[in-house]
Amino acid sequence: MNKFFAVSLLAVSVSAFADTPLHWAYEGQAGPDSWGDLSAEFATCKIGKFQSPIDIRNAVKANLPPLQLDFHTAAESLINNGHTLQVTVEDEDDFRLDNRTFTLRQYHFHAPSENLIDGKRYPLEAHFVHADAQGQMAVIAVMFEVGQENTALQPLIESMPKEKDHAVAIDKRFDLSPLFPADRHYYRFSGSLTTPPCTEGLRWLVMKEPVTLSAAQLAKFQQALEHSNNRPIQPLNGRVIVE
Repeated sequence: MNKFFAVSLLAVSVSAFADTPLHWAYEGQAGPDSWGDLSAEFATCKIGKFQSPIDIRNAVKANLPPLQLDFHTAAESLINNGHTLQVTVEDEDDFRLDNRTFTLRQYHFHAPSENLIDGKRYPLEAHFVHADAQGQMAVIAVMFEVGQENTALQPLIESMPKEKDHAVAIDKRFDLSPLFPADRHYYRFSGSLTTPPCTEGLRWLVMKEPVTLSAAQLAKFQQALEHSNNRPIQPLNGRVIVE
């Protein structure tokens, strides 16, 4: 994809195309089964062959090295755009992949998870959307299990906007590392945006190990989202998953 288009995607969400005038949803007549018929620009949702999310099974051993994430600090804002809860950042972390440096632009949440691992669906999944200098995109996905409270989620929960489409500043600095597992090994595959326009060509990295959040924290996310916001699993169509 060209740089202009890729960067414009980062202004919204890999899971929520908030600025489009076309209405789409996770249920009803504008739900996932109909996305590809809502508009010509959404056609990839129907005819694409490398769509996300997927059920991660039978990964091929490729001895992928663990991710080396470099965390920074930056101003952040949080918005509930009606499709997801999204945090916008500037240069919050970066990592090297395919001899490129990918920098975090935003991250957002799905409850329950969109991707599955060996058929298992998790109660929450975070997508960390990165881009390199040429606008190529990579998404790191992290699964959450109910357990110990996650300290990095608490400032977000405390800042959750009461109104949709109203961004609020997050004036607290906090350590992002609890949003990632200590074991940085991952599954890798080629995929797409998980909502309209379902653009393909994204590098997907799904962390093998989950992190935790408390039952109370999960309830806050579910309450804010009001409904499940996960696209159904898409066929692999011959894609290879490596680990």
